[in-house]
Amino acid sequence: MPAASLDDERWGSSETVVLDIARDSWSDSTFQDLIAGFPEETRPDAETLIAHVEDLTRKDIKAVYLKQLQGNLWKTGYSNGDLKTPLFEDVVPTLEAWKNAGKTLVIFSSGSVQAQLQFFSYVTTGSGSTRDLKPLFSGHFDTVTAGPKLEEHSYEKICGELGKSAAKVTFLTDNVKEAIAAKAAGVYTILVDRPGNAPLSIQSREEFAVVEKLTDLPQFT
Repeated sequence: MPAASLDDERWGSSETVVLDIARDSWSDSTFQDLIAGFPEETRPDAETLIAHVEDLTRKDIKAVYLKQLQGNLWKTGYSNGDLKTPLFEDVVPTLEAWKNAGKTLVIFSSGSVQAQLQFFSYVTTGSGSTRDLKPLFSGHFDTVTAGPKLEEHSYEKICGELGKSAAKVTFLTDNVKEAIAAKAAGVYTILVDRPGNAPLSIQSREEFAVVEKLTDLPQFT
């Protein structure tokens, strides 16, 4: 089968774009320093670390290293300027264009809503300063407020909370399992294949449209 092509009609009719772009700081050395206290087997990559954190949270295990990460990362690190959020260069101008076109932008991430708010408050610019991107977003969801990212009902709940039909929502993610769950909920789903991501299988490319950057998507009119 050929690779899936973008459904221009479905994309063009989307009223809401749900994104998961909070993994872009994984390779940042400052972030790696912060997770150095985690057991080595829990941090070979972002997905494994997130799964471990979700497991600790689900079991209500108050691991010292997790509390240290939360304290440093979401409160002190960003607010005192030690941490800044790097995003791929296509992200900010594209989000601004979508917002200006009247689209509702929403984040659904494994990171807590509190973490998301910090994450998008200190986004690096080309000049080395930071910008607050929170005004671009109309909503933030995490695994507590929406549910597990690999389950269909979580995406149904987000659509319900937003008062939007799934047919009018597009989800952008780099995680195939999340894409499968969102698609099952009727949400149009596009995979974003960024440098450093796990290679996508032929099957995944046949099932989902794939872009390498947000500017690969047609502009909203």
